[in-house]
Amino acid sequence: MVDKRWIQHQRTLFLGLLSGGLVACQTEVAVPFSGVSLSPALLQGLTYPPFLADPLTAERYRQQGLAYRRAGDWERAIAAFKIATALDPQNPNGYVILGWTQHLSGYRHEAAQTLGTALRYDPNLIPALNALGIVYLVDGQLQEAVATHGRAIELNPDNEIAHYNLSLAYERLGQTSQAIDHAHRATELEPQNPHPWVALALAYASQGDRAQALTYYREALRLDGRYRDRTHLDHLERAGFNPEQIAKVATLQQSSSSP
Repeated sequence: MVDKRWIQHQRTLFLGLLSGGLVACQTEVAVPFSGVSLSPALLQGLTYPPFLADPLTAERYRQQGLAYRRAGDWERAIAAFKIATALDPQNPNGYVILGWTQHLSGYRHEAAQTLGTALRYDPNLIPALNALGIVYLVDGQLQEAVATHGRAIELNPDNEIAHYNLSLAYERLGQTSQAIDHAHRATELEPQNPHPWVALALAYASQGDRAQALTYYREALRLDGRYRDRTHLDHLERAGFNPEQIAKVATLQQSSSSP
């Protein structure tokens, strides 16, 4: 039986390494095995011995990270989430929280890597697919966004997040029929959210149907009157719209206020 005090010592040492408590250490050069095939599960066990995992402490770090994030302290939030994933490395949801926070902080490359780790543990984890699809969309990797959100819809056809983001991706790709179809579905699934209605109006405007575009934009206005204000449209960037799409919406906004 492993001594509990020794395990606690190893965890404490590990946390010290994560938080920068040790500035440097000497390492030996590892000599790789040759001609030996190790299973992923065995490799994980060698990389991180199971007895070092501590899900309860990991959850405390996650809660602390959420508190930091609510306070706008992004760097401390990311640090706390990283420790949580290290203490509970086979929990894919921990990587989703970390990856989404990295995305919100502007670390898109790191976010994509982290969310990819979540999907290696659970390829069918819809929150991870949704988040990674948004990262790709905001980063302009439109084909990757379409593939990722398409997979999320295969798993759950009523995934309003994926339908909404697919509408924005297809509009940017010039595939307006697909953009309209997905935006319509998003409005059906989430009718009280103005964002899908704005996406639907944008898709019709891009198709050249200005009358329909204004009809759906006015539905967004009915749900949220702030869309009458040009400055309010800037927040659409955080909702997945790129600058060119926001400029198109601004044209609709001006027309919607005309008699």
